[in-house]
Amino acid sequence: MTDAFKKLLNAAENVLITTHKSPDGDAVGSAAACARFLEAYGKKAIVLLPDPPAPNLMTFLEGISYDVFADFTTSIDTFDLMFCLDYNHPYRVGEAMESLVLDMKGAKIMIDHHPNPTEFCDLTISRPDVCSTAQLFFEVLEECDLTSYLTKEASEALYLGIMTDTGSFRFPSVTSKTHDVLNKLLTKGVKAFEIHEKVFDQNTKGRILLRAYAISNKFEQIEGTPIAYMSLSQDELTRFSFQKGDTEGLVNIPLSIAGISISVFMVENEEGKVKMSFRSKGDYFVNEFAQENFNGGGHKYAAGGFSHDNLQQTMDKLISLSAKLI
Repeated sequence: MTDAFKKLLNAAENVLITTHKSPDGDAVGSAAACARFLEAYGKKAIVLLPDPPAPNLMTFLEGISYDVFADFTTSIDTFDLMFCLDYNHPYRVGEAMESLVLDMKGAKIMIDHHPNPTEFCDLTISRPDVCSTAQLFFEVLEECDLTSYLTKEASEALYLGIMTDTGSFRFPSVTSKTHDVLNKLLTKGVKAFEIHEKVFDQNTKGRILLRAYAISNKFEQIEGTPIAYMSLSQDELTRFSFQKGDTEGLVNIPLSIAGISISVFMVENEEGKVKMSFRSKGDYFVNEFAQENFNGGGHKYAAGGFSHDNLQQTMDKLISLSAKLI
């Protein structure tokens, strides 16, 4: 891996960094860190996002070249290398941007931690046992003896990715290696409390009221099971002046209740379809259930899904299939 990575990296001059649609902290952190690493390494790089991230993540993109696909006018032929970070299938960048990824004539490097990667890159670095793509990116640089090119700002971005994709280091995917990486990022000058403040202390009144409403009014437990779910309609989102990122982490709340081991969060999009998030703990796994029944997939304890039915029909389907989860 190390020789192939260095060969592709050294042969490139102009690099396009891509990540998945609805970029989360791991996607933004990995992409921002990659851009800053490449700059320090003497390469030109641009981060291309399928759509904007939540406002509290935008600060980590300050000072680097980035664009959103809808506004992207640069020819793809300008780039001789593409990084595909935090996704392992072209469709994860969204229908609009998928053709750009597939049509790229230059080399592609995938760095990702989701299971079952699709082989569409020249170099695929896939390790589903690693807690986050941010940690995996650090591991790749470490194995290639390139961590000296990680600046403080790049290290902050990697800390962001690890922190957000592990629920602030509380998920089973966190290992001693994770803490080893975190320690090395701290030696680069990262102040952990500052990253936490930038991500979690940026609430609006509407966000707090929306989350309070969801917890107090939309929490349901499927009778006789350790499964809980919450749902929000477009009307409910509008009522609380919803902004992107306002529901981030809501799916984890039910897991803090004794007796709840599986949590599902459903939110209606503007087309009346439903985006789903699945979380679990202990001996309960959600990725195969999401893949088989809700056009999704992911990790054992964290997965996503999508329903083409309306919100009520999706809830009814979830309830009717709930026995498969336990």
